Amino acid sequence: MSQDKKQLPCGQRYILALGGNLPSSVGAPTVTIQHALQSLREYDLRVKKISRFFQTPAFPAGNGPDYVNAAVLIEADEFASQSTDAACRSVLGVLHKVEHAFGRTRDTRWGQRTLDLDLIAAGDTILPDRAGFEAWMHLPMQDQVTRVPDELILPHPRMHERAFVLVPMADVAPEWVHPVAGQSVQQMIAALPQDEVASVVALD
Repeated sequence: MSQDKKQLPCGQRYILALGGNLPSSVGAPTVTIQHALQSLREYDLRVKKISRFFQTPAFPAGNGPDYVNAAVLIEADEFASQSTDAACRSVLGVLHKVEHAFGRTRDTRWGQRTLDLDLIAAGDTILPDRAGFEAWMHLPMQDQVTRVPDELILPHPRMHERAFVLVPMADVAPEWVHPVAGQSVQQMIAALPQDEVASVVALD
């Protein structure tokens, strides 16, 4: 059975990255993320672990106020009977609904936002397939700014480059290993410039 058609086991765990650097209708980014976590539960996504909240410089550099970032490990038993691709798309659909509820707009690539919910990984799932994933993983920077995939790419093709994703992720899934790169979360963190890692600061 092919990777994109096999059935996900009940209790499949998904890793999400959360962030924001603009106030929403409910308050500052920290408050927005707290409300977003509750909204995930209301959609029957079971929150298993929540990272600390971190303050990180805006990405790209100078793009507005600092961000608040976090990571969360969830289960989505409601979608467990679906194919891998369909289940991941169902989870992504919930994330987009929650983003919209807190005023997220998608006017500018890597723009400022009230709430960002990214599906980072679903176990060791690779989507759309290994070749398709690697094409996006190795996309030149000039194309990253202008091109947006028209299909779901998993794991997130830029996660290994971003301390603001990996540092919170280490709180909730330190044992996770990238199914293509073959590196653990801690190994990917160690490969980043240490000033970037140090810029991700836990909030009290």
